[in-house]
Amino acid sequence: MPKRETFQDLVLEPRKDDQEMWRWLYTELRSAIIDGRLKSGARLPSTRNLAAQYGFARGTVVAAFQQLQAEGYVSSEVSAGTFVLPAPGWEMTSPAKQKPSRQAISTATIAKRTQSLLKTTFLKPASHSVGKAFRSYEPAIDLFPVEQWARTAARVYRKAPRSLYGQGDAGGYPPLRRAIAEYVGQSRGVRCSAEQVIVTSGAQQALDLSARVLLDPGDEVWMEDPGYPGAARAFQSAGACVIPIPVDRDGMDVGRAIKSCPTARLVYVTPANQFPLGIVMSAERRVELLSWARRVGAWIIEDEYDAEYRYSGKPIASLHSLDRSGSVIYVGTFTKMLFNALRIGFIVVPERLVEAFRVARSFMDRHAPTLDQAVLTEFINEGHFGRHVRRMRQVYSDRSQLLAEEANRRLSGLLDVEHAQSGMCTVAWIKTRITEMALKRRADQLGLEVSPLSSFVIKYEQKPALFLGFAGCNENEIKRGVSVLEAILSH
Repeated sequence: MPKRETFQDLVLEPRKDDQEMWRWLYTELRSAIIDGRLKSGARLPSTRNLAAQYGFARGTVVAAFQQLQAEGYVSSEVSAGTFVLPAPGWEMTSPAKQKPSRQAISTATIAKRTQSLLKTTFLKPASHSVGKAFRSYEPAIDLFPVEQWARTAARVYRKAPRSLYGQGDAGGYPPLRRAIAEYVGQSRGVRCSAEQVIVTSGAQQALDLSARVLLDPGDEVWMEDPGYPGAARAFQSAGACVIPIPVDRDGMDVGRAIKSCPTARLVYVTPANQFPLGIVMSAERRVELLSWARRVGAWIIEDEYDAEYRYSGKPIASLHSLDRSGSVIYVGTFTKMLFNALRIGFIVVPERLVEAFRVARSFMDRHAPTLDQAVLTEFINEGHFGRHVRRMRQVYSDRSQLLAEEANRRLSGLLDVEHAQSGMCTVAWIKTRITEMALKRRADQLGLEVSPLSSFVIKYEQKPALFLGFAGCNENEIKRGVSVLEAILSH
């Protein structure tokens, strides 16, 4: 190999103050190779000479050369030296040091369904505070027993066998699955074995997983309208065709759905507390929906995101508890019941779907974090979870009552706020000429978080309204929020 040392003419960019010496040298040499300034076969100076030329330790040069060799840019031969290896196409990966007009720009595009999602999806920002009126997705984090959770977590981490630090079960941590099966059986009438429970990273992943397992591109899905956008987007991402079905005082209009789309593959419903209107699906509609699903071989996803929180009358039985054909897939989450950062949800699937869901789950992120599952298991088994839910049921009931009373006193004729009988949010109907979006913009400026009801509508328009969360707001914050709305609507 010819010994061509042209390194004396090579120009290196100045080093930044916070950049390690060896990293700077490696980066500059790599760029020179990729750009073609150091040609294939070119011999680099010896580590001793290069160190002397730039006035730094020989070990710095050795470290840079070793990194270049590890990544396949150079080859070192004893007694011969270090040479640039041939690699056609490196110039295509060159950093953006060329003129824009000469740079080759990739024409690769994202999928069409992703383009559609980018137009309609708005990411929630990371929380920098809690308890803000009227944030709809947050439980009462200020009242969560952090100290008890910390003690439970410390004990689990201290005593956990080494196996818990290894590969987890795709279906979820077995003791947690047993605890969930017992919990939903007692509280929601969901009859299932622990094997039918699949632990997910939140309810949204549960919906995405269900779409992957149950839907083929072009399949039709009934969707409540207005309804939960996250569900619609999960189904659309799977290539399904979402069919909006209007909601009335009895819930999803099943009869109308059957007439308009009799062969749907799947139905998504929130029967215990319809999102976002808070309607309970009537018994007649439930029976009608189950009968149709059994007759045509369709699946029903029952999303009970906050069914534990009912403030009057007896608890509403789950749709799953009425199912005798194995048509219902039950989705639940601990995020709404405990705290947002705990990304643990679950699905209860028919026995014949267990293996399919386990396999599909393994392709997503293998399994939910096992140690987090172990902490939650202990939190449930020791009774802390049940006590917290019971306490929050009373707290949320009081906060719902307070919001209704404050609204009646200060917003009469401006905003008709419904007194929620369940859940963590309510609907407030606008009685003035101000538009939803104008009201939202003004509220944002004054430190409130409100959602226009129209943001949950697919096809069937609703009267102007706001979607207000009350569960995460303390008494003072609820009063402040109502005061701000009064100031906006009175001008």
